Amino acid sequence: MQKNNLSMMKKEVGSLIDFLRGALYPDIFDPNSLGKGHEKVDRDTAEVLLRKMIIPVIEDEEKSREIAKEVIASIPDIRELLDTDIRAAYEGDPAATSQEEIMLAYPAFEAISIFRLAHKLYELKVPILPRMMTEYAHKNTGIDIHPGATIGKYFFIDHGTGVVIGETTTIGEHVKLYQGVTLGAKSFDINPDGTLVKGIKRHPDIGNNVVIYAGATVLGGDTKIGDNCVIGGNVWLTHSVDAGLKVLSAQPRNDIFSIDE
Repeated sequence: MQKNNLSMMKKEVGSLIDFLRGALYPDIFDPNSLGKGHEKVDRDTAEVLLRKMIIPVIEDEEKSREIAKEVIASIPDIRELLDTDIRAAYEGDPAATSQEEIMLAYPAFEAISIFRLAHKLYELKVPILPRMMTEYAHKNTGIDIHPGATIGKYFFIDHGTGVVIGETTTIGEHVKLYQGVTLGAKSFDINPDGTLVKGIKRHPDIGNNVVIYAGATVLGGDTKIGDNCVIGGNVWLTHSVDAGLKVLSAQPRNDIFSIDE
């Protein structure tokens, strides 16, 4: 890695995010205030800056160019995903008055939009930069989403502060989280030399149509929350929950009730 250029990355990551989000929604986030009809200019500028940010961490200019082009080419697909997230926020929050309000004023949309861009870079095995992007979002919003997490359509975080989503978490479609939710690791496997085992499944799987209320903690790579579950506030879970159930209390054997009750 070109360590002498890493400090430049730290300074420029905010600008990169501005231009990438501008490429996604030029009428809302265009950093050059170009307005309608200039989407291609935003994408070209974003591609150049992205390539410059990738070069120091992979030290291959041609590969950096290819990755930057692939990310920019995926902008329509990322926007399609984000459009579902905006819709989930609008339909899931009675206080939301417009899609523009969600995009400009909701910390969850800022964090999720940056995450979806960073996740693409993570999938392309770009080191460091995806994490820098999501940590930039974490600093600005209080929402900590690792770029390696897999998150489906129609994702909404209400309020958002203190949410943590770990690297190997998977989240289905139509999932809603409230503030203070942790989707984390239960424990860490140790190598014989005492170092942590890396690259294994550590975080839970969340099904479709799940709601997890404020302060809930769900831990473990073998923990699965089934479809149509509701996890109550401040619940601590380290075991799986079958589809269609509510977990309303942390008391053992008294915490699961039929979804119809």
